[in-house]
Amino acid sequence: MSQVCSDRIAEVVARELAADPAVEERVADCVLAALTAVDGDSTASESGDTGVFLRSITVQGFRGIGPAATLRLNPGPGLTLVVGRNGSGKSSFAEAAEFALTGGNRRWDGRSTAWREGWRNLHEPDAARIDLELLTAGEEPALSVVTSWDPSADLADARWTERRGDEPAASVDPSVRRRRLDLYRPFLSYSELGALVDGKPSDLFDALHRLLGLDELAAAAEQIRLRKLELERAVKDSRQSRADLLVELAEADDERARAVADLLRTPDPDLDAVAGAVAGSVLGVDGPEGLRAVLRLSLPDLAPVAAAATRLAEAAANVARHATVDSEADLRVLELLTRAREHVTASGSCPCPVCGRDELDADWLTAADAEIAHRTVELASLRAATVEFDAALAAVRDLPADLPVELGSAIAPAPTAPTFDPAGGRTDAPARYGASDSLRAQRAVVGQLWSEWAALASADYEGPFPDRLREIHADLAAELAALQRDTRIELDRLDTVWSPLVPRVLAWLDPARAVADHASELRVVKKAADWLKAATATIRGERMRPLETTARWVWSTLRQQSNVELGAIRLQGSAGTARRVLLDVTVDEVDGAALGVMSQGELHALGLSLFLPRATVAHSPFRFVMIDDPVQAMDPAKVDGLAMVLAEVAATRQVVVFTHDERLAEAVRRMQLDATVLEVQRRERSIVEVRVTGDPVRRYLDDARSLLRTPQLPAAIADELVATCCRSAIEAAGLAKARHELLASGLAHGEVERRVRNAHTTRAMITLAIMGVGARVDDLNKHLSTVGGRWLVGVLRDATAGAHVPIDRPMRELIGDTERFITWLRAHEPNTAVRS
Repeated sequence: MSQVCSDRIAEVVARELAADPAVEERVADCVLAALTAVDGDSTASESGDTGVFLRSITVQGFRGIGPAATLRLNPGPGLTLVVGRNGSGKSSFAEAAEFALTGGNRRWDGRSTAWREGWRNLHEPDAARIDLELLTAGEEPALSVVTSWDPSADLADARWTERRGDEPAASVDPSVRRRRLDLYRPFLSYSELGALVDGKPSDLFDALHRLLGLDELAAAAEQIRLRKLELERAVKDSRQSRADLLVELAEADDERARAVADLLRTPDPDLDAVAGAVAGSVLGVDGPEGLRAVLRLSLPDLAPVAAAATRLAEAAANVARHATVDSEADLRVLELLTRAREHVTASGSCPCPVCGRDELDADWLTAADAEIAHRTVELASLRAATVEFDAALAAVRDLPADLPVELGSAIAPAPTAPTFDPAGGRTDAPARYGASDSLRAQRAVVGQLWSEWAALASADYEGPFPDRLREIHADLAAELAALQRDTRIELDRLDTVWSPLVPRVLAWLDPARAVADHASELRVVKKAADWLKAATATIRGERMRPLETTARWVWSTLRQQSNVELGAIRLQGSAGTARRVLLDVTVDEVDGAALGVMSQGELHALGLSLFLPRATVAHSPFRFVMIDDPVQAMDPAKVDGLAMVLAEVAATRQVVVFTHDERLAEAVRRMQLDATVLEVQRRERSIVEVRVTGDPVRRYLDDARSLLRTPQLPAAIADELVATCCRSAIEAAGLAKARHELLASGLAHGEVERRVRNAHTTRAMITLAIMGVGARVDDLNKHLSTVGGRWLVGVLRDATAGAHVPIDRPMRELIGDTERFITWLRAHEPNTAVRS
């Protein structure tokens, strides 16, 4: 059957990218990043049980089944036919299994409310329950799923619980499995057969797309497409916004607007230059903020400046009045007189220690005291005047403030301190500007004057200093007042013309920067989108090919005597566009719309051709397929083809088919295909019973008895054929037992089939079935004798030997003993089947 590639799509794309030398590294990274984003979600959603087989379905109070009834199945590959007349309750098992695993039923979809309301069995309305026994791969292969309802609950109010092995049951949400069940879809009802072909075109497309792992590819492509559209839309919006902005700037009578407009007219505007122009116009000295800063400048009022100048002038005059030609000499004389007096007082009259001639006596003391007193008073007045002068000078120096930054950029470096000529004139005063000069020129004048004003804080005192203080303050105050008056006028103009345009320019600038930053990304995304589109077509074709091959094989087997030929199967469209599955069909080798001329049976056969490859992909977690009523509307030739297809699928899958049409079971028997036939019968009050009416073991034993009753056969040939049938019956029972036990032990399905294929003899098969992996065939006889008795060894020996040489045992007895052997084998519970 189909072996659709199970590699993760990200790995496939990575290989394709690595093999394409024309793909840039950034383009490859873009594609892989998109796949990684969607692959993580996909991987998380795909977690769950794998290798799932059905062991039994027990139903009570649901649909056509009243008291609890159980459908027991062999949990391994093989074909099981569940037969019974219409209304026997067989389809209730199929619907119950689907509902228990998925929380819904496709057969009811689109039906009236009355159809869904009739789900409770009339004879057991208060005990609705579904029990599924499953066999899975893993550490705990035994899994039970129970769906139950309270007596008054609606269908949607069911409760689901699960139990693994001997663990306690736990509540579960059936929607967790639903995506995987929808993806691989192991259930197929009669109502779905036609819908697969003539239903909504997008439904089958979406199912196959997900199955092939292409949803991840489509999601990645959509992610890249949306990013490309986002970036392209940003470019388009930026261009349109720039065009609209140019119109507004052209209408503004402002040199700033014209300057920015000139920058924007270039094909590739310099965004830094635009930002600089706007920032300068807003934050610079000529901008609103700079102008408002000028308005915030202030000077001391005239009165405190005049008072400080007057105080300084008076203090300077007072110092001059009390100062002598050499005040320091006067101070030294005072100190000398004071020391001489102290000497006379201590030593008495004595000659002058300086000149040595005059006598320092009482008269000298009287004259010295008068001189000391006079000089002391004069020096005290000088000190007081000096202290006041220092305070007045400090007060003056506190008045000027440093040059404001708002004015500093408008002038050339100024001298550190002003200088004055003897006549009191300022030698470095700047030229005056007329009323027509710009604000920048006015700021230059104010800035120069302010520099001179600030320099007074560190200037030395000279005679005209107070007058200069008044003059500079008066000039600066006048120029600052004129500057602030013109600044207010300019601000009013800006508020009307330019300022409203600034937010518009800034609103365009940020997205424009983003567009410029993403320009290289847009180029990469465009290339990634183109590459992924081409790669998707290639990968889709490669992944579709094995599924298409399987579908064509199924159709060719089922189409017995049909003149409709199935060709290529192609997926057309993608997410966001019209999606459908194209079936290339011909009628009598002529291309045409075959669906319009196909019979119902042919449509159903085509539906099976599309269902089986999807349900049996190698990486499906479900190892079973359940089909309800596939035979209806099929002619006898197609029924034979269906039997062959189902038998082929059953070689690797558990295939359970429900049918009321005896033709399928008859075809299986006639073609001697291995199958178990279970018959469902319904009695009064919805009592449903299931009994085995045929299986490979029973068929071989029935054949053996028929051979004994065939008088035309020579005895020797009949004995050999009977022994061959007995050996085949034992082998068939051993095969079923081996699969069951090895799968239950947790061995992987592929490994189980390898072990089964390698059991080339009957004894090897029985050894594998009851002794497990790794056991030796040579130890079989001893093991049989120990666990069951020597008679088992004899039956096995005679059945295998009798197929080749005559044996000393009546054939009728061998048939009976073979049945006993098989009964013992089926009931035996081996404890040595271990995982390899």
